[in-house]
Amino acid sequence: MNLNQIMTLLPLIILASFAMGILLIGAFAKNAKGTSTIGYIALASMVFVFLSLFLFVGKGKMAFGSMMRMDVYSIFFNLVFVVIGVLTILASISYVKITGIHSGEYYALILFSMIGMMLMASSTNLVMLFISLEMMSIPIYIMAGFLRNDDRSIEASMKYFLLGAFASGFFLYGLTLIYISTGATSYQAIANFIAGTQRWNLSKLIWVGIAFITIGFGFKVAAFPFHAWTPDVYEGAPTSVTAYMATGVKAAAFAALVRIFFSVFSPFQHDWTSIMWLIAVLTMTVGNFTALVQKNVKRMLAYSSIAHAGYLLVAFVAGNAMGRSSILFYLLAYAFMNIGAFTILMVMAKKNDYHEDLDSFAGLGFKYPLTALAMSVFMFSMAGIPPTAGFIGKFYIFSAAVKSHDYWLAVIGVLNSAVSVYYYLRVVVYMYFKEPEEEIPTYRFSAPTVFSIVLAVWGVLQLGILPGDILNIARHSIMALM
Repeated sequence: MNLNQIMTLLPLIILASFAMGILLIGAFAKNAKGTSTIGYIALASMVFVFLSLFLFVGKGKMAFGSMMRMDVYSIFFNLVFVVIGVLTILASISYVKITGIHSGEYYALILFSMIGMMLMASSTNLVMLFISLEMMSIPIYIMAGFLRNDDRSIEASMKYFLLGAFASGFFLYGLTLIYISTGATSYQAIANFIAGTQRWNLSKLIWVGIAFITIGFGFKVAAFPFHAWTPDVYEGAPTSVTAYMATGVKAAAFAALVRIFFSVFSPFQHDWTSIMWLIAVLTMTVGNFTALVQKNVKRMLAYSSIAHAGYLLVAFVAGNAMGRSSILFYLLAYAFMNIGAFTILMVMAKKNDYHEDLDSFAGLGFKYPLTALAMSVFMFSMAGIPPTAGFIGKFYIFSAAVKSHDYWLAVIGVLNSAVSVYYYLRVVVYMYFKEPEEEIPTYRFSAPTVFSIVLAVWGVLQLGILPGDILNIARHSIMALM
């Protein structure tokens, strides 16, 4: 391995080194369970990864025999993963103590799964894509069941593992059919084969392969009809894991989805967008209308996560430069508002009572006004109310649909967003206009948790009020795929 490849792999090497170091510390250090020190070590790894990414700005380095590429597109997503990692780790430092999670294993698995996420965004080969998918998924299967004394957590882990393995089988079979049809695993080689072959001479197996790949991605982004696992897994998993899963896995899946479909399967864009149009509509509609009847806030956020996948698919269907760049922007915005909301739930969690139902929020605005204000910002952003990041993200997504003449898709998206306002604002109503049925417990706010909430609020407002710089970076990143 030459120096160029080592530099390309530097962010991954940093993550792997810190993850293995954390495992050793957790195994051999006295009283390592639940200590904050390991959390701060994991947080330091995020700082080093962030700094290492600046070595690649404006460059398109290749590694592993051109199986991965560190270009502007992958760098943008790596920065998104760093944001997700920082917010999750900050929020977890106190949460792992409350829930009794063994911190060494927990933080190591976060870093290992992030390696898979980064590889998914950088993959330019079918083999690397599948390996990176499994590297991301397996640690999260384990993390979902970390609350070993909670039946819901064990159930969540089993459901996610079994359904994830089933979806991975479809995904791998789809990649195999593409290889059989084209004789190549490299994205570039497959794209050249498709471009150089008359449409009627292409093997019908390519279409089957694309369909199976879509099923695999549909499971990871929680798109209809592959979303059934989402509410049970999100509700049962530790809240910090749910936040990490809802944002990181979704971002990694969309990173790979956009790269492979728009750089390899672009000649078939007219064909697969017809199916994606229907999936986007059903995903938004099912997610929003099911969230309307939820009394458990964590479960409500799980269904809303399905709806947000639908919004992202609207931009994917639009397929133009604005649509693709709005996917990148929205995933970053979603990371701030989603992890922020889940962090509030982590603050409210107790050892044997997680306070996830709506009644737990009654009167919160008067006893903890700043916490309620932060939660309100996150709810407003998810509902798409200005001047938040969620509003800007949805505005650009629906604008992209209009620009591509998908008028009905834009209208359905806007109507779905209007429906979501009800269940998001219901949380705000409970905090400020409903009397608590019993005394509100005393919640402890550690410095890392407060910083995570403040950082999330800042991100939501920054991207909502001054979105220009991030949008320009997203557009520049998308140009790397063209």
